Amino acid sequence: MADRPSLPQIPGLDQLFIAGRWQAPSGDQMVPVICPADEAVVAMVADPTIADADKAVAAARQAFDEGPWPRLTVQQRAAVCSRLADALEARLERLNIAWMLEAGAPRAHSEMINNGAGRMVWRYAIEKAGELAFEERRVGPLGETLVLREPLGTVLAVLTYNGPIVLMGMKVIPALLAGCAVIIKPAPESPLTSRIIAEAIAEADFPPGLISVLAAGTTVTQHLVEHGGVDMIALTGGTAIAIDVVRRSAGRLARTALELGGKSPAIIADDAPLESVLPTLVGGATGFLGQVCVCLSRVLVSEKRHDEVVQAMADEYAKIRVGLPWDESVDRGPLAVERARDRVERAVAGALRQGASIAAGGRRPAQLQRGWYYEPTLLVGTDNKMEVCQEEIFGPVTAVIPYRDMDDAISIANDSKYGLAASIYSADAELALRVARRLRSGGVAINSAGVSLTEPFGGVKQSGWGRECGAEGILEFTDTKQILLSGSYVDA
Repeated sequence: MADRPSLPQIPGLDQLFIAGRWQAPSGDQMVPVICPADEAVVAMVADPTIADADKAVAAARQAFDEGPWPRLTVQQRAAVCSRLADALEARLERLNIAWMLEAGAPRAHSEMINNGAGRMVWRYAIEKAGELAFEERRVGPLGETLVLREPLGTVLAVLTYNGPIVLMGMKVIPALLAGCAVIIKPAPESPLTSRIIAEAIAEADFPPGLISVLAAGTTVTQHLVEHGGVDMIALTGGTAIAIDVVRRSAGRLARTALELGGKSPAIIADDAPLESVLPTLVGGATGFLGQVCVCLSRVLVSEKRHDEVVQAMADEYAKIRVGLPWDESVDRGPLAVERARDRVERAVAGALRQGASIAAGGRRPAQLQRGWYYEPTLLVGTDNKMEVCQEEIFGPVTAVIPYRDMDDAISIANDSKYGLAASIYSADAELALRVARRLRSGGVAINSAGVSLTEPFGGVKQSGWGRECGAEGILEFTDTKQILLSGSYVDA
């Protein structure tokens, strides 16, 4: 059995990164970091308090209201963010090991998400920022107007354990490029990666007070959401948490950008060749054990192809090797938190009570006595009204749902409170595009899985609002101001 890797160099385990520097926490509480692969305690870290949160907000407020950052040119801000990108990339090996230990991400997944997507996303954002028109003169029927895109203010960036590194490029760096001060709030399950990220921020040499990193729990996070000094909350998380955020921030009408969950459908047309469908479909349904917001958790297949597709998918699911994430012979590691494993078990049990059956998986791996593992599970005999087809599980559970014809497939796909991502597999390019246009989803992939992280990404319905990535992901953190240079409606 492969040995668990040693803890990489982690700065500030007994400290917090507040206002751009390492500081002693206001409290003395230390909390364990439990490795989900074997339930071992790999470190003890300082736990942020409300007093620490208040200190971070006060520093961010001062940095935005009085400091130089919002008043720099976007090119100047991009130069500093480029230094941050350099510092992050120099630490990717340590970040990947830390993520493995705190969240169970296998090396191959880490390198794909962080070394590949993460590097691409933050570099593209930095490059794109210099092309944006933050000032534009417009001449219209009422005269001449200067339209400005100005930094919104202090941003609370709430990150998740399933992507703490790539979200630096999707959320934090875009907010910085726009000119905002940022309080980064990683998940409490991300105390190791968050400290390495803080080390990179310190090396990049931002203006004093501009950035804090607090991997806080629920009480402190709720306090930050309610704080009058926070102008915007940019959240990646679940729908229930987002509703709570909106309620807590509604009294001051704080801006929110919400990238939430999904129940993403994959429609397999009758002409789609399975040999080209399965590689991305199986990966899109089971990657990181389903702990991906765009996970393809509903597979829609015609009644006449149902058995063929189920058998092919079941064969592929049976090949997926689940085990210790540092064992390079395995394909999937554990679920990141124990409550996720328990949630998956409840979802599968509930589906079986409602009449579904298991075509593959459906249990904890017998050979793994410790850790929060669950086999990638394929359910058949499901109906779209079942809870397992309507609620996000955030785990490795895929429901196969039969449809009569393509209109029925589209109706089933859209019969969801979510609308984050979807896929359509077909050999007919025109058909695929027609179907994609009719799907109520923030993103649709044709003959593939996932989304583009260099173009605007986000959801509709209860999958959230606002957009990350691309030009829109930077402008999300700005306010629009008009300066009337000549003319007025009173003169009309």
